[in-house]
Amino acid sequence: MTQPRQPGQVDPILAAGDEPASNPSSNAYFGDILAARMNRRTLLRGSLAAAVAGAMCTSLPFGRALAAGTPSVSSRIGFQAIPVSAADRVVVPEGYRAQTFIPWGTPISGPMPAATASDGAAQAHQIGSHHDGMHFFPLDGSSRDGLLMLNHEYVEPRLLHADAQGMALDSEGFPQHEDGSRDPNQVLKELNAHGISVVRVRQGDDGQWQVVEDERNRRITGLTPMRLAGPVAGTEHVVTKYSPDGNRIRGTLNNCSNGVTPWNTYLAAEENWSGYFANEDTEIDRRQARYGIQTRSEGRYQWHRAADGADEYMRFDATSRGASSSEDYRNEPHGFGYMVEIDPFDPQGTPVKRTHLGRFAHEGVIFAPAVEGQPIVCYSGDDARFEYIYKFVSARPYQAASADGSLLDEGTLYVAKFHEDGSGEWLALAPGENGLTPENGFADLADILVNARSAADHAGATKMDRPEWGAVDPATGQVYFTLTNNTRRSEEQRDAANPRAENHFGHIIRWREDGTHAAERFQWEIFLLAGDRESGRDLNGEPLDEDAILASPDGLWIDPDRRVWIQTDISESAVNAGVYAPFGNNQMLVADPDTGELRRFLTGPVGQEITGIAMTPDQRTLFVNVQHPGANTSAADFAEGRLTSHWPEGGNAIPRSATLVITREDGGIIGA
Repeated sequence: MTQPRQPGQVDPILAAGDEPASNPSSNAYFGDILAARMNRRTLLRGSLAAAVAGAMCTSLPFGRALAAGTPSVSSRIGFQAIPVSAADRVVVPEGYRAQTFIPWGTPISGPMPAATASDGAAQAHQIGSHHDGMHFFPLDGSSRDGLLMLNHEYVEPRLLHADAQGMALDSEGFPQHEDGSRDPNQVLKELNAHGISVVRVRQGDDGQWQVVEDERNRRITGLTPMRLAGPVAGTEHVVTKYSPDGNRIRGTLNNCSNGVTPWNTYLAAEENWSGYFANEDTEIDRRQARYGIQTRSEGRYQWHRAADGADEYMRFDATSRGASSSEDYRNEPHGFGYMVEIDPFDPQGTPVKRTHLGRFAHEGVIFAPAVEGQPIVCYSGDDARFEYIYKFVSARPYQAASADGSLLDEGTLYVAKFHEDGSGEWLALAPGENGLTPENGFADLADILVNARSAADHAGATKMDRPEWGAVDPATGQVYFTLTNNTRRSEEQRDAANPRAENHFGHIIRWREDGTHAAERFQWEIFLLAGDRESGRDLNGEPLDEDAILASPDGLWIDPDRRVWIQTDISESAVNAGVYAPFGNNQMLVADPDTGELRRFLTGPVGQEITGIAMTPDQRTLFVNVQHPGANTSAADFAEGRLTSHWPEGGNAIPRSATLVITREDGGIIGA
């Protein structure tokens, strides 16, 4: 007999599985710095609108303000904006069409099991759940034939398992036996629904895209054997029963955004991974406590309680149960929180976790353009409240003829510190730098990287409002980051010039490095303050109009013509309610980086997040993901079969995450 299991109470602003705040440091908050900067630049004090405008209208040494007489209408954005929507469907501008593609359960490899197959083994050959970051790798330069890689962030167990129907389960709940154990086949299916899909896709003569059976099609899941590389590999931090030498790990979890290397491989981010682990030790050291793991007998899905006691499931119990770390899985959480490199063209290749990029809740990674003979530079955000923005600079220079992932194993990891005058600096997280010494509790480089958050705390980095996706402007080199929201910023930090205490709506920051991307100093500004018509402000400090209001910016990408694509992720627990009511369902907008104009391009169905974006080389096909439609169905309504969404199939179908393939009816460039 199975019983429903419900998770504990969570902050309603957080989406399912988001990490609670775990930063106890006294480092400066970005809100404090922004407030101080706004104070100095705002002439009309006591006015919220003037304060926000003051934050936007800075005089930094790069081109953001419009020159006199310059029109405010963008020449880059060629479509008519669409209105907000609360409908259970996808809406795109007139002249565009959206094909629904590869929903969860689509067969791609092996015996090509039908989507209706319910066993856990079949899921290892099907598209996973909760589509997120992705990239299109063209074959022979084609814009109509290529390998699409996409992440599957997490699962909604009540939709995966047939015997969950009729149970009072919310989006995090799952069936379990009366003794608290779990069905091993269900655990297997949930692990296999995580990870990454590699699938060959081709556009037919009718314009429709289809899956192509190909030897390169594969699933990387929560069980796939992987290699650790970089300074953490082979150290005591990652010694486990499975890997006594500390060089191997099984699986990748909670893969949110992604990155693409200059040598054409894929990087999948491990974001909210800490919640998967139980640990009953009475004392939890910083390698876990600083990442949100406290003494607890439960994990997010209770995988460690699979009834068969299989080792691949028991590893999610990080309790010290043996005489040493080689006899249990106390160190298993230390093998997660990295960027995972995968070669899409090598179906037999072993994924590699690149530990020198740091261990934290990686939202993704974005590379600066590679320059022959210069270091590789990439940026990554730590998506949790009051966490940080990081940069990695390789020790060895980029040489196109020989470049590979080993470039990411040697170098320097930095963390950002933002100053109130619009300047910033990168603080090195390296032995002996910024107080990171054995005397201060940082034994060596591996210790620093495993404890990247604690190292950033000690170095004095600036606490940010949930750093999400990044993007680099291909023309100016400016780096953009979304800061999605943070309702926990205290009232004590708020004054007349600081409108972002209890930051519900988020903002976008951008900066320019002082020289090359490897520089240690930069100049920053606010690109966009998200919000409604009262609180939102564009690049010029002007209120957002109805075509541009947005909340919780998350996904971010800049196309070759410099259009800035912005995707939103209002939590399913808050969407279309309270302060979020004006924004409708989650959406995607396009901004002009020079004029600041912003227009809504897409709205999604009920209860979902718009996330993941990729484009073909000719810019005539755009791939976008719709994650967790219907996730706002309550436990009571689920038990009665009353779902908030039936997208994409409609009728009485269960909702499924899926990819959208967007094209123009006239075959033109998307967004132009």
